[in-house]
Amino acid sequence: MTTALEFGLDTFGDVTRGADGALATHAQVIRDVVEEAVLADELGLDFIGLGEHHRGDFAISAPEVALAAIAARTTKIKLGSAVTVLSSDDPIRVFQRFATLDAVSNGRAEVILGRGSFTESFPLFGFDLKDYEALFEEKLDLFVSLLPQQPLTWQGNLRPPLREQLVYPPVEHGRLKAWIGVGGSPESVVRAAHYELPLMLAIIGGDPKRFAPYVELYHRAIKQFGRDLKPIGVHSPGYVADTDEQARAELWPDYKTMRDRIGRERGWPPMGRDEFVQEADHGSLYVGSPETVAQKIAATIKALGLSRFQLKYSAGPLPHAKLMRSIELYGREVVPRVRELVAAG
Repeated sequence: MTTALEFGLDTFGDVTRGADGALATHAQVIRDVVEEAVLADELGLDFIGLGEHHRGDFAISAPEVALAAIAARTTKIKLGSAVTVLSSDDPIRVFQRFATLDAVSNGRAEVILGRGSFTESFPLFGFDLKDYEALFEEKLDLFVSLLPQQPLTWQGNLRPPLREQLVYPPVEHGRLKAWIGVGGSPESVVRAAHYELPLMLAIIGGDPKRFAPYVELYHRAIKQFGRDLKPIGVHSPGYVADTDEQARAELWPDYKTMRDRIGRERGWPPMGRDEFVQEADHGSLYVGSPETVAQKIAATIKALGLSRFQLKYSAGPLPHAKLMRSIELYGREVVPRVRELVAAG
């Protein structure tokens, strides 16, 4: 594991309940996300990531715009997507938007590229799901070809070729940091190694240690390709309160609401309390007091050799005020404790 250890937060902009119990507007949720990111910066957290979705239960469909607003209110925190659905976007436009974000944030932009676990963007933007794999492979190849910021000659099968093309604006210092987000595909792990990109593992269920083979595969592939080892991160859901009992009581109903809504679309049975407890006790749900959450994060970092841990802090309609309290506990108590535990070995 590298010596640098980063801690971040990410959110999809889940539509939350207001003080009156009614669902907040999408506009209010976006404004709340900006405030949550400002708090994260004040707490000294390393990264804030905004996910891209195009559906009613998540407010953020244009992460770069919200991140630019956050950039104007913050000074140190790194700003990125979580993830950008590259398959249904244009790689050149993605590069331009994040290069612009990098400029307005004075070098703090990152992009996490993925295929997306939701597919609503494909019909919305006129893409066929039968091209799911081919779109990502070709668009990733083009995007990575843009990173050196040199005149580009490139040809693929799904768009016209480029001849000695420069793309503007250039990144001011160095190159744009790009990660590959992986939800469980060995092919994506190897792809990250091939392109010499950092690996972000989305672990949203089950024992985090089951992803150890993906870490080992990444290391083997990096070595075989003759590349330099890059950081490995994990994104997982969680919630912090003053006690374990309070955290579970507050999170459970809203987490179940979110999980069952998605489950109905995917043919999953409703989530029972036992499944929730199993995930909290032994799986990839980091819920509890600061000490409980810190112990669990530290164990995952040590088991997988991570350089970054990102807590997906929003869950269904859980209110903004509770999210702010969870973020504060994460930044003030959890992160320092994790650093102590990791340093102790």
